Amino acid sequence: MAKATWAGKTIADSNSTVVVEGNQYFPPEAVEKQFLKPSSHTSVCPWKGTAHYYHVEVDGMKNENAAWYYPEPKAAATEIKNRIAFWKGVNVQN
Repeated sequence: MAKATWAGKTIADSNSTVVVEGNQYFPPEAVEKQFLKPSSHTSVCPWKGTAHYYHVEVDGMKNENAAWYYPEPKAAATEIKNRIAFWKGVNVQN
């Protein structure tokens, strides 16, 4: 079971994550969407494609661009399409 927590709250919890480059990618239905806020930030990975980001917000605290996902990944990364991963202090344990 993988679990992502930040600021004392569980952000995601799942038995069916996909691990890519050491990051746990959670299925969208396993993520507590009330803690995610849209971000306009993107980044590009040469083999995965363009990542889109969310801010993580808990009890008025904001962790900018702390979650990301690939809505249209390249062919090599189709297994993580729309799955959400975390960083920037979000604690992910498995």
